[in-house]
Amino acid sequence: MKWVSPFALNRVGLLNMNRRNVDYILRYNERSSYPLVDNKLKTKIVAAECEVNTPKLLQVVTQQHEISHFREKVGDLDGFAIKPAKGSGGKGIMVILRREGDDYIKASGAAVTVAAMERHLSNILAGLYSLGGAPDVAVIEDLVNSVPTLAKHSFQGVPDIRIVVFQGYPVMAMLRLATKASDGKANLHQGAVGVGLNIGNGRCLNAVQFNRPILLHPDTGLNLNTIEIEDWEKLLVMASRCYEATGLGYMGVDLVVDAQYGPLLLELNARPGLAIQMANGRGLLPRLRNIESLKRPHFSAEKRVRYAMTAFAS
Repeated sequence: MKWVSPFALNRVGLLNMNRRNVDYILRYNERSSYPLVDNKLKTKIVAAECEVNTPKLLQVVTQQHEISHFREKVGDLDGFAIKPAKGSGGKGIMVILRREGDDYIKASGAAVTVAAMERHLSNILAGLYSLGGAPDVAVIEDLVNSVPTLAKHSFQGVPDIRIVVFQGYPVMAMLRLATKASDGKANLHQGAVGVGLNIGNGRCLNAVQFNRPILLHPDTGLNLNTIEIEDWEKLLVMASRCYEATGLGYMGVDLVVDAQYGPLLLELNARPGLAIQMANGRGLLPRLRNIESLKRPHFSAEKRVRYAMTAFAS
């Protein structure tokens, strides 16, 4: 595992925020497509049309008076996730692992009551976590149980895989692992671990926490260099199909691997962050330019993935 400094990344084509916004997001993402990815309910619909599985939908709360129905239904559930449909950056997501008496245990290990969850639902509807503070709806989904091979590397939270897709081609990927510092969430800015993944085979290339290189997970103590994602090509194909589903030319696709249902789409992001470059120790620009230079694009997700696995196998 080799650490690459930000100065070295600049030399190998580091994509900065201004260039990302102007040359890729504004140029390749139609504004009309944004509602499809900024709303988790709409994402589920378009994903299903392209044969991309998502976590099972358990309930949708759209009005304050419907919160009482949540109390009725939650009694039959052990684990679930509450999400704002228009939330971003993981804000407002509450993951419940199990029930203990009258309390429910969050991914962080903290206990919450039904009343506390109802207040959380009310805050979601009020737009506390939505983009621009607009009124929102709450989505309750089935709990994702990560495959043991990945779950063992993460502290409490479910590990997810971010894949940057450009013009339908997967160009860069990383595994995000929760830590004690990140409060069980896979958010790199809060202290989660980012593990760069080889597009060619799904194996670990590099790992960082707070943009600094690490070899071992700070809480589990496990060697990150041994990580290899199973069914890697299947995950890439799922990510690639999201291009047809949304029409977005530049996006982040967040996936998980469930122990029972296999790969699932968590959400899509029309403005994916750039920390994935630090996790990989490589810049995005050369790969984006590679795709831009193609004279004949590949018209199926499978062919685009096979091209990317060969072109970016490093």
